[in-house]
Amino acid sequence: MTAQEVHGYAPSVTAQKEAIPRIYGSVDFLSPPERYVRDGSIIDRLPPRYRAYAERALQNPANVETIRNATMMGDRVADAYAALIPEYGFRALVGMLEEACDKGVESIPDAPPELVAFIRAMEATPDWVDMDMVERGAMQERMPLALISPFAIRGTFVATFMNKYTALPMTMTGTLSDEKSARRVFETASFFTATAMPGALQRFGAGFKAAAKVRLMHSMVRYNIMQTGKWDVATYGIPIPQVDQMPAGLIGIFLLSFKLLAKGRNIFTPDERDRVEMARYRCFLLGLPQDLLGETPEEIVDLMMLRTISLREEYDDATCGELVRGTMNAELFTDPSPRGRFHRWMERGFSKFFLIRNFCEGKVERAEKMGVSYTRADRMAAAVAIAVIVTSSTTYRLGTGIPGLAGLLDRRMTQKLARLLESYGHADFITDASQYKLLVAD
Repeated sequence: MTAQEVHGYAPSVTAQKEAIPRIYGSVDFLSPPERYVRDGSIIDRLPPRYRAYAERALQNPANVETIRNATMMGDRVADAYAALIPEYGFRALVGMLEEACDKGVESIPDAPPELVAFIRAMEATPDWVDMDMVERGAMQERMPLALISPFAIRGTFVATFMNKYTALPMTMTGTLSDEKSARRVFETASFFTATAMPGALQRFGAGFKAAAKVRLMHSMVRYNIMQTGKWDVATYGIPIPQVDQMPAGLIGIFLLSFKLLAKGRNIFTPDERDRVEMARYRCFLLGLPQDLLGETPEEIVDLMMLRTISLREEYDDATCGELVRGTMNAELFTDPSPRGRFHRWMERGFSKFFLIRNFCEGKVERAEKMGVSYTRADRMAAAVAIAVIVTSSTTYRLGTGIPGLAGLLDRRMTQKLARLLESYGHADFITDASQYKLLVAD
């Protein structure tokens, strides 16, 4: 009998208990938490276009176990570093990590072994990574980030909040409601924008550093929440498991892969492969294990579908609703100029349209039950925003097909992203336990 058969999880999962007892010492790895669904009973509630893919994915036992293990897997190296909070304090840990990213871990006298292991793990670039492909993929990412994200920034952020099992850590940290919602929205936008800049994912690039800080922030959330004694592992599993980080990092290439399979194609073109490799490498830097990073369209769709149908569905207004309303009501943009006010009007309308279309099955009444209204003015703003997005995106794509223009257009996209990063403000990627709402996880 293997260790996995005895404990229910792979040794890499159960080893967290002894390796990082300050976070996982009280975790029972003998059985799956309530949030985990193995039997595929959620498939019937999926949109019809996804059901056949979900049923196929469920036929792969190895992938099913991969997702099951990832449901209880944290970030081994970042968690071990975050567990040093009692000795160093969280600000000192952040400061040492920043210096290690900027100058190399060798620049820090008496660097904690946990920091060395953290940085070395990120520096251990897998053999499958081709940095030229990553750079070309980043170039393709710059267009949607520059032209679409300014309107969709709020709506895409809401995805995490629609299920109480994934939203609760955000509520407990007390950092994603009211006036702090805008800061967290901008931090998320800053991360994805920074990682798409030229050279950002190189060892000493801004994207590499941002990924390290995001990992540490998530690990600090795990550490701080588990210290409260108010986290119900039997119900929620561990806070922010690896499986919950898949959608943010892989949603773009999942949608691409799903589109290809729907057309009967199962091989990426060279340009599509560049996009895929950029996303996979960014996920590697974020700490996702390679077995969650599918390589072919089928693998990518299968793993994401298994993640979807393994998560029990439950919307709780006290948890989810608070976060949705806080995010949708936050004042993101404050430019008082006519141009700034026009963008603010379009963005707010489009964000509501995005929420209703993607998370409310297109039903306005469901959004209203969440406390989000969708007025005639909002509809008009959304329509104008869509027209602006379609026009600018089409113009850009046509321009890139003209010899000599592609480089110029990319430089303009890079300049636009630089301005957006400035407007988003400095991204701290920190979590302060003194601000947490110590809510009972029930």
